[in-house]
Amino acid sequence: MKNELMVSLQTPTLPYFWEAGRADFRAGDRHPNRKHFGLFDLLLVVNGTLHIGEDGTEWPLGAGDTLLLLPEGEHYSVRPCEEETVFYWVHFEHEVWRQTAAIAEAEAAAPSSPFDNPKLIHIPKHASLPNPQIAFDLMRQLLELPIGEAFWEKQHLLFQLLALLENGRSGMTSTPATRLAEKTAAYLQRNYQEEITNETLALALHFHPNYIVRCMKMKYGVTPIHYLLQFRMERAKQLLVSTEWSIDRIAEEVGFRYSPYFSTCFKRSVGMTPLHFRKKYLN
Repeated sequence: MKNELMVSLQTPTLPYFWEAGRADFRAGDRHPNRKHFGLFDLLLVVNGTLHIGEDGTEWPLGAGDTLLLLPEGEHYSVRPCEEETVFYWVHFEHEVWRQTAAIAEAEAAAPSSPFDNPKLIHIPKHASLPNPQIAFDLMRQLLELPIGEAFWEKQHLLFQLLALLENGRSGMTSTPATRLAEKTAAYLQRNYQEEITNETLALALHFHPNYIVRCMKMKYGVTPIHYLLQFRMERAKQLLVSTEWSIDRIAEEVGFRYSPYFSTCFKRSVGMTPLHFRKKYLN
């Protein structure tokens, strides 16, 4: 893979949507020049060519191209548009980020748990989307929402758009094994409340359980059952701080038949009991 710039956003702090729009440029129009804008500026070109630069690097953005301009950078028009050019833009904020060269990193060599904190969201600085129509549809949905309202819908659409950019990058090197691992993870997340074993996974996904385990360990660094346990713990943490449900009800909600066993698993995973976790984060 060639060296390409990546912008990595650290979670659990999530990107925060500010505003979005569509620009219709005629020949001779220019993108505005900005310095230390303070927000990420994501550009998505629909048609035409947008000539733009940032901190000495220049890009001619064509249809289906995206570019993520940095909050602290200086970005500017390289030259006017030579034809009618249409593009979408999204402004969002994130507190913790860094820019790196995307080559085979330590993450790929030694995958960490998919639920470890912090997680890095890898968004290409510049990309050509293989299927830009999906991104265009997301942007249209975003712009149809009322100004000053629909907060959660806007946040959700921003997350979908960023996920499309991140997954589009990884999809270029996707293999049958990674696709099966992703399919397994999606199945576990949909059915985490049910009793799941390696055998039930094999029946649902039509692959030998040992092969599923190998694929999950290669992609996520954990077995399917460990992945399921971690997902249940993350869901339990959310419920502990966002609801007043009893520990018994939360245990049942995340797929445990017996509350004491849930508490034991939670303490082993998180380092404290569910009750202590709730008190710590609600005080």
